Amino acid sequence: MSIHQMHHMTARVACFARAYHTRHSDTPVFSDPLAERMLTPGEYDAISRHMAAGIQYFAPSFRGTPEEALAYIVNRQLAPSVLARSAFCQRAMRSAVSLGCGQIVIFACGYDTFSLRAEDPSLTVYELDRPEMIADRRQRIACLGLTPTCRVISIGCDLSRPGWTDSLTSAGFSSTRSSFSSLLGISYYLTKDEFQSLVAGISSVSCEGSAICFDYPTSEGGRESAVTRELAAAAGESMKALYSHGEMESLLSGEGFLISGHLNADEATETFFSGSGMTAPLGVGYCLAVKRRGILQP
Repeated sequence: MSIHQMHHMTARVACFARAYHTRHSDTPVFSDPLAERMLTPGEYDAISRHMAAGIQYFAPSFRGTPEEALAYIVNRQLAPSVLARSAFCQRAMRSAVSLGCGQIVIFACGYDTFSLRAEDPSLTVYELDRPEMIADRRQRIACLGLTPTCRVISIGCDLSRPGWTDSLTSAGFSSTRSSFSSLLGISYYLTKDEFQSLVAGISSVSCEGSAICFDYPTSEGGRESAVTRELAAAAGESMKALYSHGEMESLLSGEGFLISGHLNADEATETFFSGSGMTAPLGVGYCLAVKRRGILQP
């Protein structure tokens, strides 16, 4: 499988996690009021049923209603990683924009709704994904009558091929202006060489002060991480690497990036989940890195 062949279902389930949490939480860790609209009612209901039906896999001793089963699965297994990385990235992105960054690049954009919620109309957002995903995304947004709040440039490409950098620059991306790149949920499905190649590509078109933000699998993990890996493997999306903090720091440094912000599971729980009854999953790190001597902070 190429590094960009992520199944549509993965994108839909991540979107569902944001939608369910926004609908059911009074104090959401990450609020995405447009996520539910990106899914059809049939898709939302189907994911709900399938998740609830799998409760015995997630928690063999669980007893309760289907609604309670769904809440258990979403709040304990499905949503925490999605919410933590989204909240981490949103905070870092807002900081970058406040410092004058006007170019946002969202890799493997899927059903991300940032460009529909952006508060600064002067931003240019580049959305990269497989051509078929970009087409599906455009159709959904058009059918809903939604209008991006900033300038959006969608690019259908294969990130496993070097040509994506040319596609980005030919679409108007400036290598001399600072940029912020979101790579959420990507590193799990890449080998270490593939992830380093992706970071190298970003570095090749990024000026000093540009930032990348991503989550990645660490060498520590728990039951939730093991289940996530098993589910990914069953869907043909095997997770291919684990990193220590030192390994990730070295990889980034080799491509000209310095870590500017980093959270492990305990730190993410304290930062984003206080009072929510949820915890960030073990085995996931959240990283903000800046090209050379940037000053961005999360």
